[in-house]
Amino acid sequence: MTTTETIVAGPAATHRSRRRVEPIYYLFLLPSLVLFTLAITVPGIVGIFFSFTDSIGIGSWNFIGLTNYIALFSDPAILQSYLFTFGFATATVIVVNIVAFLLAVGLTSRIRFRTGLRTIFVIPMVISGIIIAYVFNFLFSNSVPSLGQATGIGWLQESLLANPDLAWVAIVIVTAWQAIPGTLLIYIAGLLSVPGDVYEAAEIDGANKRQQLWRITVPLVAGYVVINVILGFKNFLNAYDVIVGLTNGGPGTATRSIAMSIIFGFNSGDYAYQMANATIFFLVAVLISILQLSLTRGRKVFR
Repeated sequence: MTTTETIVAGPAATHRSRRRVEPIYYLFLLPSLVLFTLAITVPGIVGIFFSFTDSIGIGSWNFIGLTNYIALFSDPAILQSYLFTFGFATATVIVVNIVAFLLAVGLTSRIRFRTGLRTIFVIPMVISGIIIAYVFNFLFSNSVPSLGQATGIGWLQESLLANPDLAWVAIVIVTAWQAIPGTLLIYIAGLLSVPGDVYEAAEIDGANKRQQLWRITVPLVAGYVVINVILGFKNFLNAYDVIVGLTNGGPGTATRSIAMSIIFGFNSGDYAYQMANATIFFLVAVLISILQLSLTRGRKVFR
């Protein structure tokens, strides 16, 4: 083909590569778009609007501007809920990722029954959070104190759930127990994607198992770590059912999360005020999502 023919064919080839989208695709998209708009977008916009009013959820209301938002930043109960939620989310993310990564390393090594063990370890993933919470509530309130009395261990004789300084530890344990399987599966996928030739070369060079773990495995699955940390943190910020089943926000308000504060406010007629709280919480979630995109954009996270 001559240069002239190439120049003439260039725009045509570009035009063919940018084929228009068939209308049938939009037709299939329309039902989901309508449902999402009616169920998510419209209620969200309406809720944000009412956050600037004094509405109690029903009846008449008055526009009060930023009054609810200003009050939020001086409300100790709201600030406590944010402090607890972010502290709990941070601690749980650390525990979940460390335990899940170590389990993934073990379950991808050359051990017997690793397929059966993988099945066992993912069982908590399919159990309802509220059921798990009630089971652990019984354990922390009855079985663990009985064990403490039988062994003479003083700090075990009192339920962790009744201690305002330690109740969050119980919540972290239960939440991590449920969240580890999902994180574990992602780490297993990441470890299985690492070429075996890399480890064979490392063994030839004299690297032991610990050196292979820190200098080969961890760097090669770093993208999976980023994904698990950010997704886990976002999920734990929405913690509700496990906390309700364990402590119901107590003792007092020591373990009341942001989601619990919002829902309790709705139930007590404090609709507009808690809608302002929900709007702030939504903006926080958006910022975390933007952080996730900025950290993963342009990376080949899943190799």
